[in-house]
Amino acid sequence: MRLGGVLMAVASLPLLGLAACIPQVERPAGYGQPAAASRPQRPYREPPVEREYPAPRPEEPAPQDRTDDRRARDTGEVTTLPAPRPAWEARPVRADAKTIPDTTYVVQPGDTLSRVADRSGASLEAIARANDLESPYTIETGERLRIPGGRYHQVRRGETGIAIARAYGVEWSRIVAANALVEPYVLRADQRVLIPDAPGGGRPSASERAQAFTLDIDDILTGGEPALASNQAPAKPIATPRRVLPSNAVVTAPKRLASGGFLWPVDGRVVKRFGPGASGERNDGIKIAVPISTPIHAAADGVVAYVGDGIAALGGLVIVKHGGGWTSVYGHASKLLVQRGQSVKRGQTIALSGDTGFADRPELHFELRKGRTPVDPSSQLPRS
Repeated sequence: MRLGGVLMAVASLPLLGLAACIPQVERPAGYGQPAAASRPQRPYREPPVEREYPAPRPEEPAPQDRTDDRRARDTGEVTTLPAPRPAWEARPVRADAKTIPDTTYVVQPGDTLSRVADRSGASLEAIARANDLESPYTIETGERLRIPGGRYHQVRRGETGIAIARAYGVEWSRIVAANALVEPYVLRADQRVLIPDAPGGGRPSASERAQAFTLDIDDILTGGEPALASNQAPAKPIATPRRVLPSNAVVTAPKRLASGGFLWPVDGRVVKRFGPGASGERNDGIKIAVPISTPIHAAADGVVAYVGDGIAALGGLVIVKHGGGWTSVYGHASKLLVQRGQSVKRGQTIALSGDTGFADRPELHFELRKGRTPVDPSSQLPRS
């Protein structure tokens, strides 16, 4: 079961009281502030909920480094610095999709598939799929092409899949499926994406919009990066948290997983294992019980793809892309010590543990994913 299924319940009014029970995440100073002076409004913004938080707990010193593979750690001091708002909050989307009917187009002299897409208002990829065309999409004069109808949103530079989904009140996962999007899921400026109708058709209801607001790990991995302009290159990873990438910078994963594999992010007792639990709810990772403020370490070399607390159940959260399709996830943190786009090394401290989100105790929620598929971390970590 995806975490999104759990989070859907948070949108309902009877459970708003849970917010007061969620411990505070100490984010990098200034987190949530816009990178520029102007601060655009997010569509469908929900009213804030006043919360009372417990007093912060004192930090514990980092454990002494060990030399074995499982416990190799860095002991360098990590600073907390300002961070911009997530790209899907910093760049709102206008829901101005154009609806076109199913039609047939006869190819004219000089036409390219891109030109046909511009004339029809459909997406190039949708036309190619409807007509079994493969790259480089060669078409011939007089050829009859089927133009699939629907609502098409033209992506603007900096828009993310998550923001597009929120603007239309449709789950991002449904947009991914409707457009057959594949890794690395980075949209292009001027690309058209097909927007599925809300369940039952018509304007989305409040509950449907709330569902579109609900984030999960898969949403961030597939819809969290802003659209690239045609002449824009992805950002190079930053070496230190003292430099902050703007929200519209696109962060890409390394090409391959570094040698050495994964190591344990903390030393502790596994209190919940991967897979379905006794109640039938699926856990996409493992939970490791550790004292508050235990240093959390990157399981492998990689680039930080997300830092924040946008997934209520996981509280303070860091996501790292490692290359080769691998991603690691670290949840329930009390303090976040890295920035999005930062290059991190295997064993580097990236956060401090806590009991934020829906944690049962001070613990770390740890996931490994290959592509979009959660993998049992125990099968990839060194045996103790």
